[in-house]
Amino acid sequence: MQKQLTLLVSFLFFITLQAQPNILSNEAEISVLTVGPGNDLNDAFGHSAFRILDRKNKIDEVYGYGEFNFNAPNFYLKFAQGKLNYSIGKDDFYRFYQVYAYYNRSIKAQILNLSQTEKQKLYNFLQNNYKPENRNYLYEFFFDNCATKIKDVTNIAANNTIQFKLPENYEEKSFRTLIHENLNRNSWGSLGIDMALGSVIDKKATPEEQMFLPKYIYKFFKAATINNGSTPLVKESKILYAKKETVERESFLTSPLFIFGIIGFLIIFITYKDYKNNKQSKWLDITLFSVTGLIGVVILLLWFATNHTGTHQNYNLLWACPINILVLGTNYIKRILVIGL
Repeated sequence: MQKQLTLLVSFLFFITLQAQPNILSNEAEISVLTVGPGNDLNDAFGHSAFRILDRKNKIDEVYGYGEFNFNAPNFYLKFAQGKLNYSIGKDDFYRFYQVYAYYNRSIKAQILNLSQTEKQKLYNFLQNNYKPENRNYLYEFFFDNCATKIKDVTNIAANNTIQFKLPENYEEKSFRTLIHENLNRNSWGSLGIDMALGSVIDKKATPEEQMFLPKYIYKFFKAATINNGSTPLVKESKILYAKKETVERESFLTSPLFIFGIIGFLIIFITYKDYKNNKQSKWLDITLFSVTGLIGVVILLLWFATNHTGTHQNYNLLWACPINILVLGTNYIKRILVIGL
């Protein structure tokens, strides 16, 4: 009986420990990590995360809001509709560091100047947010992503007392300009973004809205203050990994400018040849109407059939017109009728 009672007490003690959040020591530090851009479109804008370092309690964890599941049901459809859930992820700092160092992406740390109560509040929030029932959130590229979450969670921990001041060399910029700062303008990724996103992203972003990008989280946090402006938000900044400079050459022969230049030249050549021979290459008309019509349909669906906020008012519909498909179909029907008569 005594043995069973001892086991019961031990079990209840273990459950109680599991239910309680970890208590940080006075030596604990909470940092905002800013990871530099990668080589692919999906990581071209960098990444932001929290690091919780408490050597006394042997805690060195990283929490970031940039995870998603490729195996989720209807992944690509949900992504296209703007209904894809992202989630908070948790990782060991050593593994986090090794992954980004392997891909040669810079890592900078900003140690936050928070009180012990505020540190614990932030850590408790992350632990609670990491629970399976709280982990997911509806991703929105401009207003709810891995960078904006860092700003929001830090502000919650600081009781909404953060004052974001304009950083050094601040410039007013549109959302589109901010995006293009991280992209090669003569790339397929840049072309796809310009085609898919509408004129709504050409408006000027407010200073706080610029923080949808990790590098602006870094800049604005550096200039921010707390405690009615008397205390800097960032106590110390460190470079944890400096990107090794490499020569990255992109082939101009596979770039959009070169490819569309060749296509444009061929269209002009065929049109001129048809004009000289007094004939019409119907296959060229069918191709142009089909391609531009299908692109127009996709743009129209992105505008009206998705939850994306950046795809509205897309003036690319002036040339990529969905009606082109109808015109093509009408001409085809007329031709059948003429042949039948």
